[in-house]
Amino acid sequence: MTEYLFSYGTLQLPAVQEANFGRTLPMNPDALPGFRVETVMIIDPDVIETSGSDQHPILRRSTNVSDVVDGSVLELTSVELRAADAYEVDDYRRIEVTLASGRRASVYVADEIRA
Repeated sequence: MTEYLFSYGTLQLPAVQEANFGRTLPMNPDALPGFRVETVMIIDPDVIETSGSDQHPILRRSTNVSDVVDGSVLELTSVELRAADAYEVDDYRRIEVTLASGRRASVYVADEIRA
C-alpha cells in the first residue's frame, strides 16, 4: 500500500532518503495551505550527520490565510513511513492534512499542533 507524506524539508534530500529508506523516492510537487515554515535546532547527532545541518524547517499553523508551504509528496511504503517517523526528532509529530491538490497526506509539524 502506498503512503503519501508531504515533505517541505530534509526528507526531500536524496542523501536523507537513501540513509532512511535505502532508495530515492518518487516525489510530486504540491503545497500545504494554512501553515508557515520556521526553524528548529536539531541536537540529535545522527540526524545532523544524515541531513548535514542542525537547523531544520518545522511547520506551524498560520493565522494568515494566504500562507502556503511548498514541498513535495513522497510515495512510501508503510515500512518507509515508520522509518521516517524514526528519523524525525521529538520536536515533530505526524498529522494528516489535505494539500492544495486535494490529496490527503501525512506531514510532520511542530509537536504542539494537534490534528
